[in-house]
Amino acid sequence: MDYESNSWIWEGVYYYPHLFGGLMVTAALLGLSTSYFGVIGVPSLPLPCSWYNLGKKKKTGKRRVHVYMDGCFDLMHYGHANALRQAKALGDELVVGLVSDEEIVANKGPPVLSMDERLALVSGLKWVDEVITDAPYAITETFLNRLFHEYNIDYVIHGDDPCLLPDGTDAYAAAKKAGRYKQIKRTEGVSSTDIVGRIMSSLKEQKICEDRNGTDVKPQEECQSKVSHISQFLPTSRRIVQFSNGKGPGPNARIVYIDGAFDLFHAGHVQMLKRARELGDFLLVGIHSDETVSENRGNHYPIMHLHERSLSVLASRYVDEVIIGAPLEITKDMITTFNISLVVHGTVAEKSLPSEKDPYEVPKSIGIFRLLESPKDITTTSVAQRIMANHDAYVKRNAKKAKSEKRYYEERKYVSGD
Repeated sequence: MDYESNSWIWEGVYYYPHLFGGLMVTAALLGLSTSYFGVIGVPSLPLPCSWYNLGKKKKTGKRRVHVYMDGCFDLMHYGHANALRQAKALGDELVVGLVSDEEIVANKGPPVLSMDERLALVSGLKWVDEVITDAPYAITETFLNRLFHEYNIDYVIHGDDPCLLPDGTDAYAAAKKAGRYKQIKRTEGVSSTDIVGRIMSSLKEQKICEDRNGTDVKPQEECQSKVSHISQFLPTSRRIVQFSNGKGPGPNARIVYIDGAFDLFHAGHVQMLKRARELGDFLLVGIHSDETVSENRGNHYPIMHLHERSLSVLASRYVDEVIIGAPLEITKDMITTFNISLVVHGTVAEKSLPSEKDPYEVPKSIGIFRLLESPKDITTTSVAQRIMANHDAYVKRNAKKAKSEKRYYEERKYVSGD
């Protein structure tokens, strides 16, 4: 017997020992007689409601906790997704504030992604319930009151890294003063600043190789070495479980399969996954290995590593499961093993190196392949090119952020006396 679910019994025994004892004996006799005579057609005799409710506490409806987390969510990565996952775990409903383009320009510098693109990314995450698109960069008392009264927010959530205004003050001071602030742990090993650095390094190496090809300055073969992108991400099975739905397809589920690199996860990926999911009951996504991406697209790709890309895809509300390190070619055995009903591919994709074999030859031959019109023409390369086009602005932005954070930590160290 489960103690918690039957606590009314023990309360009744404690407060009404004689009465409750008699009721339990009667109930036992009725249960014995109905279970025995039920075989010969005697109708069952349920216990009176008043007996069952005796000593049982009335259940009161528990108020749902609403939490709020904001951000620019520019160059969306698995660190952002993990932050929102942690925020949702602190409540029942998660409202996300999306800082406007104007506010980002005023406080940090030009954003890489537009508001529409950032909105698609944030609203496409499985932990997000609602999005506010006109959120300020700083939590003012006025906006805090709006959160309390319009959205019934109980707590404002932010990571344990500092969020400073241009004057060096804390953007969440008002929420902390009101006693409505909660902090989560920052995801180590990734940041938008780090990703911008990787992109710049990757495209710089690509341009050097392109400029040297066909000249006598340096043989082409020397540009074939893989560009080394430093990542501090350490994948664990626990993190994958945290991002996963943990559910397999039903016995008669229509399983849709889509594959790709999903590098620099962007709005185009989100919309494509949404369309693919609408074609079936279960969406299985194949994430190509780093080696496969490099062989297919060039040595300067991928910018994000396999497990980083896998977590970004797993965080999508439209994705049910992923194959980490999926092969480029879809074979008959693979289709049978995963019981795939439909294979889809978008019309907009990264430029690939010439290949002799069509990776979708098998699904096409058995009539389960479908080409989907991509809702957006954004690609990983086009996002990277935006950054390179605004190279100086991003360098200044990153330097400004590093300087303010250094000053913040030095002041904290001075105050604490360490």
